[in-house]
Amino acid sequence: MPVSIRTSGHVLTAAIQRPDAMNAINFDVMNGLEEALEMAEQDESLRLFMLTGSGNSFIAGGDLKEFHGIRDAEGARKMSERMLAILERIEQLECWTLAAVNGPAYGGGWETLISFDFAVARESASFGFTQGKFYLPPGWGGLTRLNRIVGKKTADYWLASQKIISAEEALRAGLIQDVFPDDEYDGKLEKLMQKLVLNDRTFIDYMKKNHRKKITEELEPFSRFWESEEHIRRVEEFLRRGKK
Repeated sequence: MPVSIRTSGHVLTAAIQRPDAMNAINFDVMNGLEEALEMAEQDESLRLFMLTGSGNSFIAGGDLKEFHGIRDAEGARKMSERMLAILERIEQLECWTLAAVNGPAYGGGWETLISFDFAVARESASFGFTQGKFYLPPGWGGLTRLNRIVGKKTADYWLASQKIISAEEALRAGLIQDVFPDDEYDGKLEKLMQKLVLNDRTFIDYMKKNHRKKITEELEPFSRFWESEEHIRRVEEFLRRGKK
């Protein structure tokens, strides 16, 4: 299974299980996330939805090998719309949501984690704003959310420079909420989970209520860049390097 789902007490944990692909998101992963969300939406006893990755990675982004088969803007738009819908469902859950960043979060990986209420990371984790290498802006709501979280100038700089930052830098910028030493990560994560499920879903939903700006405006430019010759060329060059 590309996504393992388990419940324990008031917690549902979804773990992406594609370690050979650094847990890159593909359509099978989307299927798994949708299944996990359906469970979280229907189970009134759940107080925490947590996402993490298997092995040493959180999410390396979208799966270039699979998604590169999409060559037109309409196909890219449909793929992006589906992932946007998944992330918006995460934002709208009536329980707390937590991204447990156990390793690198690149491209669509950081776009995914910033749709969660909270994100914590291993000290050794890194965050890569690397979409520009492929002549592509964020397409899963990341541009709007990143601007909102760290400010426009920081967001623009990270994306323009294809910046890779440490967990400590991500914490200082407000991208994540806590950093745990690698050798204490599991224990500190468990203690945090216990605190997040202290109050019931009614209390949590009340705390989360707010007005959110729609981010679907990002779909059109993302889809347009997707079908550009420059994006296709850069991805093909990247994939060729990976085969050497």
